[in-house]
Amino acid sequence: MSKQEKISKIILTLIMTALIALLAIGCGSSSGQGKGGSVSESDTQQSQEVDGSQEGQTAVSSDDESSADEELADPGSSEGQSADSGTDGSGQAPVLQGLTYESTLEKSYAECFDVYFYQDGYKLFTIKNGGSFLLVPEGKEAPADLPEDITPLMAPVGNIYLAATAQMALFSSMNGMDSLRFTSLKQDGWTFDSIKEKMDAGDILYAGKYSEPDYEMLLEEDCGLAIESTMINHTPEIKEMLEDLDIPVLVDRSSYESNPLGRMEWIRFYGQLIGHSDEADAFFEEQKTKVAELDDFANTEKTVAFFYISSDGKAVVRSSKDYIPTMIEMAGARYIFKDLADETGKANIPMTIEKFYDVAADADYIVYNASIDSQVNSMRALKEKDPILSEFKAVKEGRCFSTGSSMYQRTDIAGDMIMDFHTLFTEENPEGKLKYLTKLE
Repeated sequence: MSKQEKISKIILTLIMTALIALLAIGCGSSSGQGKGGSVSESDTQQSQEVDGSQEGQTAVSSDDESSADEELADPGSSEGQSADSGTDGSGQAPVLQGLTYESTLEKSYAECFDVYFYQDGYKLFTIKNGGSFLLVPEGKEAPADLPEDITPLMAPVGNIYLAATAQMALFSSMNGMDSLRFTSLKQDGWTFDSIKEKMDAGDILYAGKYSEPDYEMLLEEDCGLAIESTMINHTPEIKEMLEDLDIPVLVDRSSYESNPLGRMEWIRFYGQLIGHSDEADAFFEEQKTKVAELDDFANTEKTVAFFYISSDGKAVVRSSKDYIPTMIEMAGARYIFKDLADETGKANIPMTIEKFYDVAADADYIVYNASIDSQVNSMRALKEKDPILSEFKAVKEGRCFSTGSSMYQRTDIAGDMIMDFHTLFTEENPEGKLKYLTKLE
């Protein structure tokens, strides 16, 4: 299919999609009249979760589930399932006709990916419940009998459309941003300088958010790979369209790593993919070494409430199995919600302020999630969220802190963030020593 034929297909598909949307709106209006045209609470909540923001709040990008971390569980997925494409989750290398297996990338924390090395420079990347990709070295060809569920990628991989925005910091940390050409987030939505500078120079272009990519731009600029977050599973037609246009789609599942260092170890996955493995390994080892200092540290048994208040007045906390409670535990304290989980697998769990009070009122520390709601930058602003917060132990004793606005975008600071938490829990006056936490005065 020629480039012009692909563009014509895009135009036709967009027209059909618009017509279908108009018909759906018409049907929805008719069916909703019997209920006064109201939107159910669950529908509103789902819309907010997919957007990754709350009305009336200052939130991070809606383009990635890790940025706002409001993703719903993947349709039809299960955390206990094995990886796709020839591996049963045992770590054994898939047998590929015509290729000779050599070794497997040794990992420290990550559980959702594997990288297998074959002779002559071939690499197989497998993602748990997310597909497999064979990196074909320059001057080589993909095996003739490559299984259909393995996508070939021709090295060097470049002109990447990065719609999994939480991974941008990892590409920056291994000096791999030259492999990127597109982003799903506008320049003013980023919270760190390296990507802003690249966009200002025209090296990286905004190509539409993950649910509305600029197909024509991606084709004209020869996009070599789209890296999506699992939010793309809510719009499968977008993934299908990209693949129809011969743009491979890799769905990042780092957000399913419960260990924060497991999330950060995905830098090694991408380092192998774009040819920056040495830089990626060095960066990861540096962060891992920082946290290793805490291996023999006895937990202080102090308790922490990590949350934000949504626009409808609910306290939104994290699942106990989420990576942020894991950070708190690694740093030497206890997350106040010991066994909290959501049936749908969401990381963020809303609850009434009364229920939140029942559990968290006696927490030793409050850490407010300012990555979602940056309006809370003082003790007064915290109390204004709900009068009942004044009754919390941490508020009365002045042990309330907030995160920075870049926490979800900065996957690369996991080690530093854990050390910040550790300083908070062990120092009498930690304020001047914190990098990413701020005391509410």
